[in-house]
Amino acid sequence: MSGDRSPRTGRYPLRLRRRLVAWERQRPTWREARPAVIAAALKRAQSRPSGNWYVLGATHEIKDDRPLGRTVAGLEVVVWRDTRGVLRAGPGVCPHLGAPLKDSPVRCGTLICHWHGLALDGRAVGDWTPYPVFDDGVLTWVRLDEVGGEAPLDRPVVPSRPARAASVATVYTTSGRCEPEDVVANRLDPWHGAWFHPYSFVDLTVAPLTGKEDVEEDEDAFTVDVSFKLAGTVVVPVRAVFTAPEPRTVVMHITHGEGAGSVVETHATPLGTDDAGQPRTAVVEAVIATSGRPGFLAARAAAPALRPLMRAAAARLWRDDIAYAERRWKLRSTGRFPG
Repeated sequence: MSGDRSPRTGRYPLRLRRRLVAWERQRPTWREARPAVIAAALKRAQSRPSGNWYVLGATHEIKDDRPLGRTVAGLEVVVWRDTRGVLRAGPGVCPHLGAPLKDSPVRCGTLICHWHGLALDGRAVGDWTPYPVFDDGVLTWVRLDEVGGEAPLDRPVVPSRPARAASVATVYTTSGRCEPEDVVANRLDPWHGAWFHPYSFVDLTVAPLTGKEDVEEDEDAFTVDVSFKLAGTVVVPVRAVFTAPEPRTVVMHITHGEGAGSVVETHATPLGTDDAGQPRTAVVEAVIATSGRPGFLAARAAAPALRPLMRAAAARLWRDDIAYAERRWKLRSTGRFPG
């Protein structure tokens, strides 16, 4: 893909197409979306260290008066804030008689079990041992060494992001009947975009990264030229680069065009198995949008109104992509996956 084809941020970010190619007439991508290419990218992602860190959810979900409870690989986890706003985390099962600590209140930075009043301030109590926890300003991570089994890292592998003061961030969470690798494989298949999501994308082409781009992990990156559909024949062309910095994360950096510097992070967290013994995985997607345009300052001021729209757009895409991931897991689990 030559550099002169990359979208540029001009005076007007929108493009008016005289007409859009009909869905069935667009260029097929199945020859490029080779199963071996996607499988190789997935294998390389799985070989990278995570340090046993797992995304729990959005930072803003943790309030001063109540904890956030999550299950990771069948392990109950609870996280809350102390009086200084510092995160504390540990097992979600009370060490006294097993109460679900996710349902207990926080008072003056202390988690108080609602069954019998056992107070937890983040220090070890009997068999209850705290977990390392990390707040990156957008997402909350927990380190579970007994689940991950890797050499631990002091902090998670957080992708580079635009400055918080110059961006708008939102987080969308959903889940499906699949494993983390199925979610990651979905994101490492950018070729499906204009076919599977025609309401959002058009004019999509993919090529291996051939030049320098402002991203980390460029050895495995896929470059994508694509236009986002707004309304009718109005589109916004961009170039994006997809990378996988760790086993359960895929990142899309917009490198050229409107919103250059913006990031979409897709994190896959194993939840455990359901009552039927089938795996469930949470998808936690963080969108950190930025722009060099002066008008973006006004957009940041309107962030409370923008965030629901951003989450709604993510939800529409993930209704389809969860179906993709679930289908992939079903075929793998029955030995019928192609390749």
